[in-house]
Amino acid sequence: MTKRKKSALKKTINNILLLILILIILSIISLFVAPSEEEWNEEQNTVFSRENINNLELPKPIEGEQIINHTGYTLSYNEKYEQASYVAYKLTQNELYGPYERKDNFREDPSIKTGSASLDDYKKSGYDRGHLCPAADQKESELAMSDSFYMSNMSPQVPDFNRGIWADLEGTVRTFADNNYEIYVTTGPVLTDGPYKTIGENKVAVPNYYYKVILDYQEPEIKAIGFILPNKKGEKDLKDYALSVNDVEKITNIDFFVNLPDDVEEQIESSYNTRLWEFKEFMTSQGKGSFDGSSVQSNLTTNIAPQGFLTIIKEGSIYILIEIKKETIKLITQFVSVETLNKLGINK
Repeated sequence: MTKRKKSALKKTINNILLLILILIILSIISLFVAPSEEEWNEEQNTVFSRENINNLELPKPIEGEQIINHTGYTLSYNEKYEQASYVAYKLTQNELYGPYERKDNFREDPSIKTGSASLDDYKKSGYDRGHLCPAADQKESELAMSDSFYMSNMSPQVPDFNRGIWADLEGTVRTFADNNYEIYVTTGPVLTDGPYKTIGENKVAVPNYYYKVILDYQEPEIKAIGFILPNKKGEKDLKDYALSVNDVEKITNIDFFVNLPDDVEEQIESSYNTRLWEFKEFMTSQGKGSFDGSSVQSNLTTNIAPQGFLTIIKEGSIYILIEIKKETIKLITQFVSVETLNKLGINK
């Protein structure tokens, strides 16, 4: 055998030994790190169940109030104060880049059995018809955009508030949706600290405060945050108005996100962390009024694809470890009893 062949053979043997060593190390790691196949299937089923909970945005129904389902949002109408106690909707990334622009179409809501507030109620009142579900959150369909202009979706807001910090919060919430792909929003006036000044023949109450609660129920980290802002020109940074959802519930007497599992609801509603949310007003990558589909593709690539790619790598790695673990246990059980493996904390 020539010197060159001997060198090649030695290199091949070394590579085989290295591969065997790597397999042995992976086998040992898999025994103690990889979940059992049953545990992994159960975890995947739990994630699937969580992702398919319906109507996560809806609070507990308020006694005596009419619930109306419009295109893009649901509201609970408070006849006493002639406005919604809450408006709730899911906001997705695709909706942010929808092609339909705002067309003012303010009108009474024929769905309200007792009659909604009217346009005349706001005339010369000094207050804006403040959207609860913003028109800019309903750009995906022409009907949704139109439905956002029902008077049942309006509340009397101080102009400096409506066009100032409230608009800033709405824009920031759109950034939350853009970053997290989809979020659940419930918003409305605080109607627990009356009596209130009223406007118009229908005596529409002028709230002192407004609230928003936002839920992100997407991995890698589910989270929630709330806000309560006074109905006046903003004097602080948005973060200074942030609260836990539990705190907002105490002030509004509304039970939010009741369709969450109880343990999850308690965990994410009891605290908040502003560092988990990007406080930046939303801007479309194509500029205002422009839509050709590329903005959506760009954002999907930026925000969704990396998470999806990492998920594939993670799940693929775990699956490989599970398979290695199964084969390793089959080999070991030829020499060691299953009881011994269980004592060592190794399970199938």
